[in-house]
Amino acid sequence: MKLFPFRPSTFSGALSALLALALMVGTPAVQAQAQPQSVQPQQQIRMADAPQRQDLPSLQQLAEQFLQSQAAGMPGEVTVSTDPVDSRLSLTACFDPQAFMPNGARLWGRTTVGIKCVAPAPWTIYVRANIRVIADYLVAATPLRSGQTIGAGDITRMHGDLSTLPNGVATDENQVIGRISSMALRAGTPLRMDALRSQQVVQQGQTVRIVSNGPGFQISAEARALSNASEGQTAQARTAAGQVISGIAKAGGILEVNY
Repeated sequence: MKLFPFRPSTFSGALSALLALALMVGTPAVQAQAQPQSVQPQQQIRMADAPQRQDLPSLQQLAEQFLQSQAAGMPGEVTVSTDPVDSRLSLTACFDPQAFMPNGARLWGRTTVGIKCVAPAPWTIYVRANIRVIADYLVAATPLRSGQTIGAGDITRMHGDLSTLPNGVATDENQVIGRISSMALRAGTPLRMDALRSQQVVQQGQTVRIVSNGPGFQISAEARALSNASEGQTAQARTAAGQVISGIAKAGGILEVNY
């Protein structure tokens, strides 16, 4: 057998070729592992660009603060509570959400407050609420007949939740004393303002004084009333010259005409 002599240069060249081949074969695998890592920054950019969602508990807090401010002038002790906003809602975060009272909503008992957004995306939601008003109110101390003038001894005070009572219940004696009951009322009945009327200050056929006020002048003349009127109501009267004039009835048989 013929033996070839060993040459170090030949072995070195073969080893280099094998190493180069191994690197070429391994390159795709390295690239395949690196590929998913290069997508992550793009995903983070897309997540940053996505619109932020509205914090729902802050809307509930806004509704409660709004109702508290609206009810600040009511008599007695006012307690406001709101229902949580529906957690299923997905709203775009609002720059400046505004609370408002929907048409027909009232500031006591079970009620509703609206919240609307204009920008960046318009939306409107409604939040259920309950407003309790604990205060004194007036009731008939004795049975009242229709047409009876109410005096101080005909009324008494009660204490309770006004939100459970009919609308317009009187809370101040000055609202009812001297007024006339327009219907028969049993003792203990809350006194509603729409069940009372003012005393007539002008009666048909009565001689009244017409007072006309204007910039820098006042004119008065006598006339004869053509209708009955309580204070603050509109009445008509005929002057001696036959002219019919309308004015606001005031105590003392006065019709006030402003120009």
